[in-house]
Amino acid sequence: MSTGKPGRSTANLSVVDDGAVGGRRVRLTEVSKVPMRAVRWLWDGRVPAGALTLIPGREGIGKSQFACWLTAQVTRGMLPGVFNGQSRSVVYAASEDSWAHTVAPRLSASGADLDLVYRADVVTGGMVTGMSLPRDCEELGAEITRLGAGLVVLDPLLSVIASTIDTHRDRELRIALEPLVRMADDTGCAIVGLAHFNKSVSADPLTLITGSRAFSAVARAVLAVARDEDDPDRACVISQAKNNLGSLDVPSLRYRIDAASVSTEDGPAEVGRLVMLGETTRSVADILAETDTDPDARFERDDAATWLRDYLIEHHGTAQAGDVIKAARADGIAEATLKRARKRVGVTSTRRGFGQGAVWSLDPPPGPSGSHPAQPSQDPKP
Repeated sequence: MSTGKPGRSTANLSVVDDGAVGGRRVRLTEVSKVPMRAVRWLWDGRVPAGALTLIPGREGIGKSQFACWLTAQVTRGMLPGVFNGQSRSVVYAASEDSWAHTVAPRLSASGADLDLVYRADVVTGGMVTGMSLPRDCEELGAEITRLGAGLVVLDPLLSVIASTIDTHRDRELRIALEPLVRMADDTGCAIVGLAHFNKSVSADPLTLITGSRAFSAVARAVLAVARDEDDPDRACVISQAKNNLGSLDVPSLRYRIDAASVSTEDGPAEVGRLVMLGETTRSVADILAETDTDPDARFERDDAATWLRDYLIEHHGTAQAGDVIKAARADGIAEATLKRARKRVGVTSTRRGFGQGAVWSLDPPPGPSGSHPAQPSQDPKP
């Protein structure tokens, strides 16, 4: 009589043949034989080479213009990173905008070398269609290798996922994304995919990405984008929301979209052009956390920010935190509201000696673009 538990004996296991010659087998490799490599960065500390990076945000805040700006930097060798000083080709797939009326003029306005930007399409049976992942992944990898491309832009990433894949199901979506990630690793090319936020309210940019959580899980880096309604220029902010290969502690950047005119055969075309404005202490998470549909709560935050800025200016930019909180309370502003306003205004809290209270100081205005080693030139020249 057997004392073994059911299912433990190999006699109870059936052999599954997947139809391949010799069937499937498990392969084990000593890690000592796996070559180790240093992380390479397309954009130092922000966008890794040989990996997938997501750029999510709401519609209409310049994500596509940011992709054009990034493309221009790569084709001009202007990004601080592995290709700094080297012009590299960029493969660009865009499905939401017209190439003739929008994408090409935006790239031109951004200063891209258009001879190094390649529009990605698929030709089949005499018909031109868009790419479909994972089906076209191998062919895309071959073209990247042929060109020595440094960047692939997928605008948006969702548009190149095969229509047969349910992008809200984690397991199905990984069928498309994981071959793309392997291809990026094999070629050393950075893959940047644009994505939209859903309609939820959250301070976590990763939870707002439309579709399955697999989008943010598979990506090695995420650069989230949001408009800062409290910025006097209504500028947008781009922040490192995820960075598996580096640090999250990189400065957020401000940008705005300016009007630009591009010459065409039909006359001038007006497009939007991204202009970098420098670093900011505000992050996308800060902005999302302050999003509120209650107009009264919004008014309280705006009022507190104005009060704090005026108070510190009247005190030559610096005051004891306790004095500020006490004065705000006397004017009907709660401490929690004041501390949220502190981030919005740009106030640094420091301690100047043992046993002394914190001092709040107005931050100096952000420096010009290019003042930080992780931030490239804002204005690439053709």
